[in-house]
Amino acid sequence: MTFSFPFCKSANPVRIPIMAVKKKVESAEKILHRKLLALWERGQSSYCEVRGSAIHGRGVYATCFIPKETKIIEYVGELIDKAESESRGISQQEKSQKTGDAAVYIFTLSNKYDLDGNVPWNTARLINHSCSPNCEAWIDGRKIFIHSTTDIEVGEELTFDYGFDVDCYKDHPCLCGRDGCVGYIVGRSQWPELQARLQGES
Repeated sequence: MTFSFPFCKSANPVRIPIMAVKKKVESAEKILHRKLLALWERGQSSYCEVRGSAIHGRGVYATCFIPKETKIIEYVGELIDKAESESRGISQQEKSQKTGDAAVYIFTLSNKYDLDGNVPWNTARLINHSCSPNCEAWIDGRKIFIHSTTDIEVGEELTFDYGFDVDCYKDHPCLCGRDGCVGYIVGRSQWPELQARLQGES
């Protein structure tokens, strides 16, 4: 391919050869790998690591001192609508009753959408519940970040309040072992209702 420059004084137009440039085309596998790597990196943090937990299965622990109100890690996952969220929630709950695995990793985002964190690159999904947590989840647009609510020492397990509804409390016994543990994974605002139900059953 050449370009002509007819405005040159020479009787014959100057022709400058243009070298053909080969475009590097990524394979579908490389594109997928790059996207998965980006997702994996979003779900990691230098503040914490995964280890076995006395509360349940695996947990997430501080690798350094974490000051109060620090953004520790993003809770990553798939954006889904409410209908899909309800379907997956039921399916995950049924599976957990059979296997003993953690039940539901779905976080409420808005009136229309939720975030399903049941993906292997979501380290934050392994943060256990506690009746006296040291972290909480903050929603930022369509993203969720785990922030510290207290100073957290090196080696301390990260926990937050799952906030499950009191209507299904029997499905979610709590093993946090903290002082004041109410025995079930129920949102703090519903503790009085939980206590009333437990007293009514005794």
